[in-house]
Amino acid sequence: MGMRRRAFLGALAGVAVTWPVAVRAQQPAMRAVGFLSGRSLATDKHLVVAFGRGLSEAGYVEGRDVTIDYTWAEGQLDCLPALATGLVRRQVSVIFAGGMDVKLRAVKDVISTIPVVFATGGDPVELGLVASVNRPGGNATAVTVATAVLWSKRLELLHHLLPSVTLVALLVDPNNPTAEAITKDVQTAAQKLGLQLYIAKARSDRDTDDAFAALAREQVGALLVTADPLFIGRRPQVIGLANRYAVPAFYDRRDFPADGGLMSYGASIVDQYYQSGRYVGRILKGERPADLPVIQPTKFELVINAKTAKSLGIKIPDNLLALADEVIE
Repeated sequence: MGMRRRAFLGALAGVAVTWPVAVRAQQPAMRAVGFLSGRSLATDKHLVVAFGRGLSEAGYVEGRDVTIDYTWAEGQLDCLPALATGLVRRQVSVIFAGGMDVKLRAVKDVISTIPVVFATGGDPVELGLVASVNRPGGNATAVTVATAVLWSKRLELLHHLLPSVTLVALLVDPNNPTAEAITKDVQTAAQKLGLQLYIAKARSDRDTDDAFAALAREQVGALLVTADPLFIGRRPQVIGLANRYAVPAFYDRRDFPADGGLMSYGASIVDQYYQSGRYVGRILKGERPADLPVIQPTKFELVINAKTAKSLGIKIPDNLLALADEVIE
């Protein structure tokens, strides 16, 4: 089951016990923000920091102005609707929900009245989260990194890095509602580039191990890892498997090459959580999600881990290095 942890400032708590009862009774209750994630604090600590920075820049500091009810599913995504129900029952003022594209619609159905800001990699309109990008309507708005539309571009970059590779794999979770569309997109791009595409499917940790073993048997030359909660939440395992089987792997976010993966291309997830924190702050000030346009990325970053490339025996072309926003040495 997911776990919940409410954060308070110990210093404030210590002062509070010394206040006279009459004074304490006059203090207004501190408003609460629900932070709901399909992943865990272990993988997302840096994103929590970014969210808090955005919230504080909007005028709300955790422990001083608001409490944050952190609720983590720890990768057990089927728990998310129940965890969301718990936040609704605790009557938090606003909910942030991220790391759960597979379950976004189910969570939205639970949060029918409380204002909510969704962080997603897909199209919030297609996912049924909002009525439109400019006028979301209802009680929800979103911040998207639009990762689902970038897979053909990632394949082009991977082909640029490894022009001699003819067989490329795509690692997907068939349970993800975006898996079919991504697969079709990459298949079309592969045909245009004259590449063969092998579809590797994984629904669990064991499936992921088996999928990488299959890549070795099929002699796949490179791999695209989709932005699924299963793979993101088990980032060290996925990177370790790619490196163990010596498969050059391309990811959707900087976190992977920062932790030893080869390359990534996509919008900043850190900025996504920062912008989400700002939106939560604006809602606390009285703005309505219905009037807050969906935030879409304006910049995409190419990150290359040169050390990993060297360990795989890959020479990075100079023109690709010139395109990189960051090269990790």
